[in-house]
Amino acid sequence: MAWYPFQELANMKPLFIGIQATVLAAILLTTVFIGRPIYSGIWSGTPSSTDAGVTHVEHVSNISQTGGNETIDNFSDRGTETIPSSSKFQNIWEKAIWESPPAGSKMPDLNEFQLTKQMVADRAKDNVIIVTFGNHAFMDFILTWVKHLTDLGVYNLLVGAMDVQLLEALYWRGIPVFNMGSNMSTVDVGWGSKTFHKMGREKVLLINAILPFGYELLMCDTDMVWLKQNPLPYFARFPGADILTSSDQVIPTVVDDKLADWEQVNAAYNIGIFHWRPTDVNKKLAKEWLHMLLADDNVWDQNGFNELLHKTLGPPVDKESGLVYAYDGTLKLGILPASIFCSGHTYFVQAMYQQLKLEPYAVHTTFQFAGTEGKRHRLREAMLFYDQPEYYDTPGGFLSFKPSIPKSLLLGGAPTLKSHFSLVNYQIKQVRTALAIASLLNRTLVMPPLWCRLDRLWFGHPGILPGTMTRTPFVCPMDHVLEVNVMLHGLPEDEFGPVIDFREYSFLDNPLLPKQVKESMLDVELCDEGSFNCHANEKEQHGVLRFPKHSNEETFKAVFSSYKHVKVIRFSSMQDAFQGFSDEGREEKFRHRVKRYVGIWCCVDQKRIGHIYYDMYWDEKPNWKPVLPETEHEDHPNW
Repeated sequence: MAWYPFQELANMKPLFIGIQATVLAAILLTTVFIGRPIYSGIWSGTPSSTDAGVTHVEHVSNISQTGGNETIDNFSDRGTETIPSSSKFQNIWEKAIWESPPAGSKMPDLNEFQLTKQMVADRAKDNVIIVTFGNHAFMDFILTWVKHLTDLGVYNLLVGAMDVQLLEALYWRGIPVFNMGSNMSTVDVGWGSKTFHKMGREKVLLINAILPFGYELLMCDTDMVWLKQNPLPYFARFPGADILTSSDQVIPTVVDDKLADWEQVNAAYNIGIFHWRPTDVNKKLAKEWLHMLLADDNVWDQNGFNELLHKTLGPPVDKESGLVYAYDGTLKLGILPASIFCSGHTYFVQAMYQQLKLEPYAVHTTFQFAGTEGKRHRLREAMLFYDQPEYYDTPGGFLSFKPSIPKSLLLGGAPTLKSHFSLVNYQIKQVRTALAIASLLNRTLVMPPLWCRLDRLWFGHPGILPGTMTRTPFVCPMDHVLEVNVMLHGLPEDEFGPVIDFREYSFLDNPLLPKQVKESMLDVELCDEGSFNCHANEKEQHGVLRFPKHSNEETFKAVFSSYKHVKVIRFSSMQDAFQGFSDEGREEKFRHRVKRYVGIWCCVDQKRIGHIYYDMYWDEKPNWKPVLPETEHEDHPNW
């Protein structure tokens, strides 16, 4: 079908993880969720249905479920309770965002955080409410999401908490939060997992709950951020639209800020950013979408959304707006342009908005290869993530270096497998040395920017996707080459040696870097032993230390023990900087560790096994070449 070519790209793992993972208890659990307080369903108490602020969501409760022993109707038979308004509750919602509760005050009862129409009314502006939700594992993403909006002067937002730990943490930070009552795990659930699919159903339940309140709903995933301008005026430009949705489109269909040309969009509509108006047809769609998900555990929420909208697609609503009739032939759909409502590809790889001289509204961290850690790192590279202060001033200090890349590797010849791997391997060797020195000196390595000549995807392609605006060479996201998630987790020290902390390549340019770090730097110039002022016992002059190439572990320790107070040590190069660890055991553990840091390039077109593994120690293998695995037996990393 026309909308499927790229729909499985966003966030997928390299081996084409399907959407067949089922949520074994989804039907039962989801039914229970509808009866929880967030949806004004079944809960204890005896409120009056005539109380002001009372809301019902019977449009959810009366949907029958197939494929299980219980239906939503069965649960609703236990009583259709409603939620009364509370003056105490309303006072919570009238507070300014980031205004923490008074010191010494107590946490309100969880019932005070139930989603009601009055709650939405208290936060909405111009009849619009912006909503995201998540569990405690995504708290830093949520704080970043809220911070970007409030920096834009946008305050009409709500955050749904899927666990009590997140709800309490957000409340004490002064963020408007409601209880989704999901009892979700507080850890990262992982893309494609059963819990991931369960979270997707929560989104659809939430849409069904909010639309009857009569407010426009801008629903967002937590792994996206709003950028330099308020997006709401853009949505207001299209008052006739029922739904405005982002997409996974990687080829531009327009070169300005108009809606995408719906006839040219051949990728999935992405439900990480979409705007709903409370129209009858939208309520009908939301109800059918929910029914579809409850009836079949195997349906991914985004696939279901696309399937329903494509039941009818066309004709255009008019000649000017860019809207198209979809779904039942009456729903008016607009597709947001991928150049300014960016995916992880159009923003981090193509930089489409820069080339088209446009100001982007948002970026969604799709099209990446390292799970949640990769999403976080992408935002950090772009200096869009808000970390805690200790992230910017860690004990032990930092180490950085200026990468050296010959012009011939960067610009010579056409972008091919050979030229790509020659360029990347040249950089990998320098990174390997820097990791060793950072480990030796117990410093956090500031990674260099990594240059690539080929794009990375999950399927066979010619190196650069035809029709895209990807320039080559380009600074590729670190997860294109290195396994960010592996570097952060999962390698025990008794087998792999000490953890080596790292930061993104833009770290030292980040405005959040504190003054005490910026003003405490030592520049190290590598030099040939015996040349002018190049000795191991040389003292730094004017903030610059000349240091011999090919130095051993003992020399490094002896010299740099005098500079432990310096926050940042900046090397002029990593070429020939370090001989290696003196202790064979530590050297072996280090090698075991960093071999696992490199990933794959994917993929050669028209090949059953189309990916090629990077090799951290490629230079130790004579005549190393980027060769495809020919058999399943050969298809494994180089460790």
